[in-house]
Amino acid sequence: MSRIGKNPVTIPSGVTVEVTGNVVTVKGKLGELTQELDAINVKVEEGQVVLERPSEAKDHKAKHGLYRALINNMVQGVSEGFTKELELVGVGYRASNQGQKLDLALGFSHNIVLDIAPEVKVETISEKGKNPIVKLTSHDKQLVGQVAAKIRGFRKPEPYKGKGVKFVGEQLRRKAGKSA
Repeated sequence: MSRIGKNPVTIPSGVTVEVTGNVVTVKGKLGELTQELDAINVKVEEGQVVLERPSEAKDHKAKHGLYRALINNMVQGVSEGFTKELELVGVGYRASNQGQKLDLALGFSHNIVLDIAPEVKVETISEKGKNPIVKLTSHDKQLVGQVAAKIRGFRKPEPYKGKGVKFVGEQLRRKAGKSA
C-alpha cells in the first residue's frame, strides 16, 4: 500500500468535490480546479476523498500516491491558496507591476516585461534599504510554481556574490573567491 495514497483527503467546509467518470472537480471560495485521473478509483464519503488502486501493478502503485497528492493540493488551493515570494538580490534590480504585467530590471540592457496568467495575482513590494520582492498568489499550486520558476530563470542566483532572483528563505551554496 502506498503510504501517501492510503491516507484520505479531508474536505474542509465550503469545498465541494465531485467525481464524474475519471475527472475530479474541486470547487471552493478561491476557484475551481479539475484533474483527470486514470487507473485509480476515487470515492467521496463522509467529508473525505478516498483513493483505491485496482491492482498491485507498479504503474498503479505510482499513480496512487501521485493522484492523492494532486487532489490534496487542489483541496488546499481552493480553500487557502498558495503563495510564492521571490527576492531580487543585486544593485539596480527592480520590479514593478501594472495589473498582470510584471516589469523586471535585472541588469540586462533592457527590462523584461512578463504577462502573468489571470489566475495568478502578482504583487511587488519595494522598501527602501531592502531587496525588492515579487509575491505570486493563486489557487493552482502547479501554475504558481511554474510562473515563479520562469521568473527565477531570467537571472538565477550566482554562487559568488549571491546576486540574482531567489525564493525568499532559499539557502544558497556560496563559494569562496579567488583568494581562497
